[in-house]
Amino acid sequence: MAYSKNTNDPIDSGAPATGWDPVRAEGGTNRLVAGFPGTNDDPTARRSNGQSQPSGRNDEPARPPEGGAVTVLVLGDQLTWRRGPVAADPDEPVLLIESTSFAERHPYHPHKLTLVFSAMRHFRDALRERGRTVWYRQCETFEDGIAAHLSAHPGDDLVAMRPASHGAGDRLRDLVTAHGGSLELVDNDLFLCAPATFDDWAADRSEFTHEAFYRFMRRRTGYLMDGDDPIGGQWNYDEENRETPPAGYDPPSPPRFEPDALTRETEAWVAETFDGGYEEPPYGGAWANPEPFRWPVARAEALTALDAFVTDRLPEFGPYQDAMVEGEWALDHALLSPALNLGLLHPGEVVEAAIERVDDPEVPRNSLEGFVRQVLGWREFVRHAYRVGMPDLVEANRLGATAALPECYWTGDTDMACLADAVEGVRKRGYSHHIQRLMVLSNFALLYGVEPRELNRWFHAAYVDASHWVTTPNVIEMGLFAGDLFATKPYAASANYVDRMSDYCDGCAYDPDETVGEGACPFNALYWEFLDRNEDDLRENHRMGLVYHHLDDKDREPIRERAAAVRERARDGEL
Repeated sequence: MAYSKNTNDPIDSGAPATGWDPVRAEGGTNRLVAGFPGTNDDPTARRSNGQSQPSGRNDEPARPPEGGAVTVLVLGDQLTWRRGPVAADPDEPVLLIESTSFAERHPYHPHKLTLVFSAMRHFRDALRERGRTVWYRQCETFEDGIAAHLSAHPGDDLVAMRPASHGAGDRLRDLVTAHGGSLELVDNDLFLCAPATFDDWAADRSEFTHEAFYRFMRRRTGYLMDGDDPIGGQWNYDEENRETPPAGYDPPSPPRFEPDALTRETEAWVAETFDGGYEEPPYGGAWANPEPFRWPVARAEALTALDAFVTDRLPEFGPYQDAMVEGEWALDHALLSPALNLGLLHPGEVVEAAIERVDDPEVPRNSLEGFVRQVLGWREFVRHAYRVGMPDLVEANRLGATAALPECYWTGDTDMACLADAVEGVRKRGYSHHIQRLMVLSNFALLYGVEPRELNRWFHAAYVDASHWVTTPNVIEMGLFAGDLFATKPYAASANYVDRMSDYCDGCAYDPDETVGEGACPFNALYWEFLDRNEDDLRENHRMGLVYHHLDDKDREPIRERAAAVRERARDGEL
C-alpha cells in the first residue's frame, strides 16, 4: 500500500477528556489514570418521558438565546455534551436537524432509523431539561433545515465537530455559506487517535498494519501496559480466542431497553414514513422483519449496557468471540457499537471500564486484551484507513467483481443454515456479530463475486451500527479484498471454517464435506472456483501458495460447473 499523508484533513488534538494524560502520552511515560466519569453530571442520563417536547416540525424553543453569536450544530452521530463544542461553548444554543430525504437514500433497517432519530430527540430533551436552548428542525432535506435556521437567524455563525464521513465537512460548510451563514469545523473528539497522530505514525511506512498500529496505541495510551511492555508480556492473545462453546452453553442474556413514550412515538413514525422497499426509491425498511426494539437511545442506557457487558459477558468474551451458535445471536459480545457510533459512549471510557477488571481473576487476559484490541485497535485503525483511502476506496474493485447481490441477503430465503441465520438476525435486529459479518456474509459475497459497492450499500442500510466510515473499510477492503490499503490476502474460506467455528452445519441441508454434487455446500465449490477465477491476481501472493498447491491437485471443471449451478440457484432465489 502506497501511503501518502492527507494534508487536507485538519489537525486535531485527539486527546480524550478522560483516562489518559496526553502530556505523558506524548512524552513516552504513558500510564493509566483515574477511571471514567460517572453519570451524576450527565444531562443525557435522565430519560425523557416523551411528553416534554413535541416532535413536530420547525421545533423552536420558547426561550431565545441571550446574545449568543454562535450556534452549535450537532450531527446525529455526535450526541455528546461532554466533549466538542457543546462542552466548550456551554452557553451557546444548539441546532439539530432531522432530514427525511437523508433517511430515504438507502433502504435502512427500521431499528437503525428509530435508534438515530430517538437518540437525537432524547439528546434534545436532555439538553433542554438543563436549560439549554435547542433548535430542533425536522425537514425534508438537511439543506431545508439549514435554510430555515439561517432565515430565522440571519448571518448566524455555526460551529460543529468535523464529520467522520469523507467530504461531509466541506459539503456542510458550502451549504451553510450558500445560505448566508458561516461554519467552523473543529476537532472530532469522539475517537482516541487524531488524524495528525496517525499521519505521523504512518508517514515513514510503505504500508501499515493493524497490529503495528494497535501496539503503537497501547504504548501511547498506556492501556494494558507495564512501562514499555505489555502487561503479561504478550501483545496479542488471538490464538486463544478461537474456541467454540460446549454443548448447552448458556450465555448471559443481552440487555434490552424497553422503549419509552418518545421512542415508541419515533418507532411508529419511522414505520409510517419509511415503508418503501429495497429495489427502487423511495427506499424503506419493508424488507426487514423487526422484533421489538431493544437498543439504548440515551446516555444512561448506554452506560447500563457498558456495565452489563463488563460485568456479565467480558469474562467469556475472548475464547468465544469468533464462535457462531445458532439461536445465540449475541453470545458474549459487547453490543456497544451502536452507542459508540452515535457518541453516547466514548471509546476511552469503554476501554477503561474493561481495564478496571485487569486484576480480576474471573476475567482472563485473552478476554480483556481481545476487547481492548477491538476498540482501541481496530475501530481507530479503520477510521483512519477510511480517511486516507477515500475517495478511491469506495470505488475500489481490484478483483473486478460484477455480480449482483443475491436476493437472499434481503429475504433470508436460503437453505444454507449459516447464511439464513445471519440474514434473519439482521432482518430482526439490524445486527450480527463480527464473525458472521466477515466469515459468512462477506465471505459468501467475496466468493460469489458481488460488486463491492452493492455489498457496502447493504451493510450500510441493514446494520444499526453502520456508518460510511465503518462499513467501507470493513466491507470493501477487509471483506471483499477490493481495495489496496491494508488487507494482505482475501478472507476467503470454504465450509470447513464455518463447520469448525459453528454448529450450523449439523442440521444444514448442504453437506460441508462435499464440493460438487447437488447436496454439496455452496461455500466449497465457490471457494475453489474463486481461486481458479482470480488465479492471475492471487497465485503470486506469498500467503496463498499453499491453497493454490491444493487447487492444482483438483479437477477444476466439475468445480466450475457446480459453482455456476450455485450462482444460477442464487439468482433464481432457490439457494
